[in-house]
Amino acid sequence: MQDESRSVTPLRQRRVEGPRITRLETVTPAHVMPGLMLLRVHTDAGSVDGVPVVGHGETYYLSSAVAAVIHDWMSRRLLGADATAIESHWRFLYERAMAFGGQGAELRALSAIDLALWDIFGQLLRQPIWRLLGGPVRDRVPVYNSCGGPMYGVSRRDAPRVEGWPGHGDPGAPGELEDNWASMHAPGDLAEELLAAGFRAMKLWSFDAVYRRSGGLRLEPADVREGVAPFLAIRERVGDAIDVMLDGHGFFALAAARQIERAMREVKPLWLEDVLRTDNLATISQFRRDSECPLAVSEMLITREQYRQALELQAAEYVMIDPTWVGGISETRRIAELAQLYNVPVLMHDCTGPLTLLAGLQIAMANAGVTYQECVRAHLPTLYPQLIDEPIAAVDGAIEPPRRSGIGARWHESLFTADDPSYRCSEL
Repeated sequence: MQDESRSVTPLRQRRVEGPRITRLETVTPAHVMPGLMLLRVHTDAGSVDGVPVVGHGETYYLSSAVAAVIHDWMSRRLLGADATAIESHWRFLYERAMAFGGQGAELRALSAIDLALWDIFGQLLRQPIWRLLGGPVRDRVPVYNSCGGPMYGVSRRDAPRVEGWPGHGDPGAPGELEDNWASMHAPGDLAEELLAAGFRAMKLWSFDAVYRRSGGLRLEPADVREGVAPFLAIRERVGDAIDVMLDGHGFFALAAARQIERAMREVKPLWLEDVLRTDNLATISQFRRDSECPLAVSEMLITREQYRQALELQAAEYVMIDPTWVGGISETRRIAELAQLYNVPVLMHDCTGPLTLLAGLQIAMANAGVTYQECVRAHLPTLYPQLIDEPIAAVDGAIEPPRRSGIGARWHESLFTADDPSYRCSEL
């Protein structure tokens, strides 16, 4: 007589343990976005609807360091493991990283892994991730435009090299979608163009050039006038038809931040973002109590504890989260839910890559506390199509929820070639 239990054990074990992770691939698409690290997590799950079950993730900044974390350490945990054990992998990798202060490349590596594992989970269940997070709380996700150009986040070959300036784009040049340039040289025209395209909010970083030239300790009156001038021009042209926000990129000390905030009161911005550095939340909290302009803090925060402190200290009217820096979809969801306890709305960050944007959309679709998803409209038709196989479009100030199962897009196969000097692969 056949041993029935033995004959069905492998199937039962497969159902309980899930598909195994068989290969991890990373590459940096230097010809498109040199700061971006792309990740693919392969499984032995075969295909769903004729498509191989492969998870896709990303993160931004120091891509080679992040790739080293994945291949030299995290692969030891992940290869051969259950691809659906998302929380188990997250807790193990997070706790081990925190044991040696790993809040940089380690947490960005974990973020990329987490996106890929959620992508796999969604593919296996034939659902977009937002349905797995609790289902829709809205029909579409409202977005605002961060005024960077097509080359924002990319090193222009024809621009002077400015080393060591993460978070900066080049000044741009006149031309289509050159919002960097237009925000400083033709802000009224840009505001009208964005309104015609359906955007109801725009964010400028008009003090960046001032900081590079003068530093961030204190500002001359002319510096302040220079940084506020684009906002005044927008208000003069379109009134309050469009919301405006300022991103200070964390460049300014308290004295200069107070100068900026006082000058911006006339503009009535929706928020001021990272006018102060985020290395002292008590200072930001005091700044907020003395400010008339609402504050947003900040994709520069990394851990849930830092966000908890910011909320407990009442340091901002909004909190902004980057899913590929804080620990992926898993941790972004937890931070967003934490903010709801304090009745503080959430903003999703993206100036970095298409899967960061898609991850933010997935969370925003399932979390009622998310107010806005950031996007760089110039990236949507220029950079992102060179990376993913699914177009993303902002229409009437919003983006439709991803409909494909998983994260909503896949990296182009052509990006993962063994002859790319940045390509790395770890496998069983």
